[in-house]
Amino acid sequence: MSLLCFSVVGGNPSRAVLLSLLCGVIQTAMALLRLGFLLDFISFPVIKGFTCAAAVTIGFGQVQNILGLRGIPHQFILQVYYTFYRIPEAKIGDVVLGLLCLALLIMLMVMKTSLSSLSEDTPAYARVSRRIVWTVATVRNALVVVAATCIAFSWDAYGYHIFTITGKTTEGLPPFKPPPTSDTTANGTVVTFGEIVEGFGGGLAVIPFMGLLESIAIAKAFASQNDYRIDANQELLAIGVTNIMGSFVSAYPVTGSFGRTAVNSQTGVCSPAGGIITSVIVLLSLAFLMPVFYYIPKASLAAVIICAVAPMVDYRVVTKMWRIRKLDLLPFTVTFLMSFWEVQYGIIGGIAVSGALLLYNIARPQLKVSDQGMLVMELGTGLSFPATEYFSHIIHTQALQASPPRSVVLDCHHVSVIDYTVVNELRDLLRQFRLRGVLLIFCRLQPSVLQVLQAADLQDLRYTDSVEAALQMESCSLND
Repeated sequence: MSLLCFSVVGGNPSRAVLLSLLCGVIQTAMALLRLGFLLDFISFPVIKGFTCAAAVTIGFGQVQNILGLRGIPHQFILQVYYTFYRIPEAKIGDVVLGLLCLALLIMLMVMKTSLSSLSEDTPAYARVSRRIVWTVATVRNALVVVAATCIAFSWDAYGYHIFTITGKTTEGLPPFKPPPTSDTTANGTVVTFGEIVEGFGGGLAVIPFMGLLESIAIAKAFASQNDYRIDANQELLAIGVTNIMGSFVSAYPVTGSFGRTAVNSQTGVCSPAGGIITSVIVLLSLAFLMPVFYYIPKASLAAVIICAVAPMVDYRVVTKMWRIRKLDLLPFTVTFLMSFWEVQYGIIGGIAVSGALLLYNIARPQLKVSDQGMLVMELGTGLSFPATEYFSHIIHTQALQASPPRSVVLDCHHVSVIDYTVVNELRDLLRQFRLRGVLLIFCRLQPSVLQVLQAADLQDLRYTDSVEAALQMESCSLND
């Protein structure tokens, strides 16, 4: 998201703030228009591909902090290359501290997951012990960071600067003011609101949409992991209002954060109250506590993030998809690989592949053909305009071009909707059957489909309630 915003605003802070306002307005409008259903087209393989790739990229991105390296590129492929290339430059202090933090976090995580439920006759001391272990394991992230900060401060106090620390950060809260609606260039030229929006170009459509895709993909991933449901329109409204309000405190467009969501999930945050507590801590930290964060080692923060995102690499899903439906591995693989280039490209690529597979299934409906004296064709799925050419081709090759031409019973009990293109094709098929002296009989039509066919006033339209009745109708026609 940050790179997308930079590509649109060109490093101009005031335009980034205005872009946040416009993105929020667009996203909020989509929520009020109930357009969240559009996000239902993000399939499960796309979400899994995204979460696995995001976990890998975020986790590996913290390796440089474990090693105490600086100046590593953000692009994943370059990041991998330069991280391994510069391993000899690793700082021993950061490596030791980072590995110790990782080991402690993993140990506490295993302790929490291995806690067994207590029975009613369990002694009081066992209950207290279990509660202590559970509490310590739940707040393990905070404990590890505080302990590492104390260690870093102690070494620094004695003049040993062996850890890479967070360092000085700007204090204070941003001023609350309306976002700028105009801009002034270096030479004093005033750029109007319309000119700024025109300069945003297609980015004004891409950035809100990409923000939504990333946020919904993250929400769906953790909803699946933690057994709850999400409301897409509610998510749209939340991120839209966030961007609108953020523009009044000089923020640029935001979206969901995979890393921070993973930390929340692993810490045990279960309600929006976690967001309130986090925001209060952030505001207090910005106003008063920034000097306290000066000594936080980056290696300890990296260990927390790695442990948070590691469980999201679900390698078992690959074997499940291979066993259930191998074709679903295609959008998963496309999303997974393209996400190493850019996350938003991975999601778009996965949705495009999933959409192509969906359209292919619509354009090639299942058609079961059996010979019961006349051809009986049973449509296994619906019939819509992309399928008309394929459907017509099957009927021509199986019946009309046969020698002699054969009558057909079309079993439509799975067809619930047809459109104008399909009706036109059926009109032409009825004409072709009439010219060859054979019949096309519909059976088991849904009421909505029958109503459309009757409204179209098709010549020689014949329909029955069952396949057997259709076969008898064909026999009566031959006898006549």
